[in-house]
Amino acid sequence: MKDIIEQFSLTGRVALVTGAGSGLGKHFASVLSRAGAAVVCVGRRLEPVESVAQGIRDAGGQALALSMDVTDPESIKEGFTSIQQHYGPVDVLINNAGLSNPTAFEEMTREQWTTLLDANLSGPFYVAQEMAKRLIAAGKPGSIINIASILGHLARPQFINYGTTKGGVIHMTQYMALDLMPYGIRVNALAPGYFPSEMTNPFYESEAGQREIAALPIQRLGRHEELDGPLLLLASAASTYMSGSVITVDAGHSVKLT
Repeated sequence: MKDIIEQFSLTGRVALVTGAGSGLGKHFASVLSRAGAAVVCVGRRLEPVESVAQGIRDAGGQALALSMDVTDPESIKEGFTSIQQHYGPVDVLINNAGLSNPTAFEEMTREQWTTLLDANLSGPFYVAQEMAKRLIAAGKPGSIINIASILGHLARPQFINYGTTKGGVIHMTQYMALDLMPYGIRVNALAPGYFPSEMTNPFYESEAGQREIAALPIQRLGRHEELDGPLLLLASAASTYMSGSVITVDAGHSVKLT
């Protein structure tokens, strides 16, 4: 049996992080590299993910940056082909890319609805499917981690498109886990509570945002590093008996009654 610390190592693994140019994706890429993985930083725009990849290389890690549109299966296929030529098959996937566009239900446009469905739900499906096809062909196991949200479990005003897609990600995770179990590919989800990001910081800095933070059980936002343990657990051999699981990381937010 491996030493408990060794079980969390990602040495020899190839990890792909979508939406790696900023926020949680950028942080996840760094964590996976420090755990030993060769990391592929993916985003729609090349410049931000190249900056993240360069930072990893400067720190002594292995990293590759790729421009990829996660809503376009052809772009995804081309990206995976490039990765395979460079590192071999991707065996750890962090499906992190996503959008948020808070709008009242009665005012939401078709574009606001379909844009989030494409980015937050169809995108993770397409990327995971391409990864799985290649792992199955290679006869290799793997780990897929879909980034969900507590808003996939709970509702709040003006987030119907975001919450619906994240609820879909949670259910998709469970279905994918069953379909891919025969191939040794595990699929789990992380459901973070409220964490700072480029998208949410303007709200949290506002008076209304400060009131919302004060109402949290812990009375602060999560820190990115507080997701490191759950991320590495799901990515590594430390969780070989976990698939179809959803780990909520929100300091009790989703269990508070009022």
